[in-house]
Amino acid sequence: MQNFTYMVEDEDSGEAILIDPSWDLIEIELIIKRNDLKIKYIVNTHHHFDHTLGNEGMTSSTSAKIIQHESSELNHDISVKNGDVIEFGNSKLTVYHTPGHSKDSICLVGDGKIFSGDTLFVGNCGRVDLPGGSAKELYHSLFDVLYKLDDNLVLYPGHNYGHAETSTIGKEKATNLVMQKRTEQEFVEMMG
Repeated sequence: MQNFTYMVEDEDSGEAILIDPSWDLIEIELIIKRNDLKIKYIVNTHHHFDHTLGNEGMTSSTSAKIIQHESSELNHDISVKNGDVIEFGNSKLTVYHTPGHSKDSICLVGDGKIFSGDTLFVGNCGRVDLPGGSAKELYHSLFDVLYKLDDNLVLYPGHNYGHAETSTIGKEKATNLVMQKRTEQEFVEMMG
């Protein structure tokens, strides 16, 4: 499924967060040990199994608390909503609620980066035909939220589905079909 799992470290303290642990947990644990990371939180960009499959395994090995959006129905320790800030060491990531792919989808923004989960990929966006998906909600998440963010933010998506592993918000606004200005109705029709 070409999922990405991200480890984001606060270099001053060694505290880190783990975003969307799914596959290759042994490799993730090796990276944590090799870099002497202290995983404070496991953050899920949404509840789909391919982004949460490693939660239990990583919780037992790191004792980290699981953070999910308040509308998630999965077991988690800390609920967040739009505008909340996740702090680890001296670092911070701001939560942006971006429903559309799922009701509980979030993006995390900070330090010149955006971790977009399945809201926005390089060259595409998450599907809307799964339970809880909504083309109308995704339209507003893309154009009322992400489109207004700094063009220089480096995009780290939830899957390696594009021609590159990362991009920028500005590049996606210029080249990604789903980020081209259109009406809500046109977007809904395009998404099928």
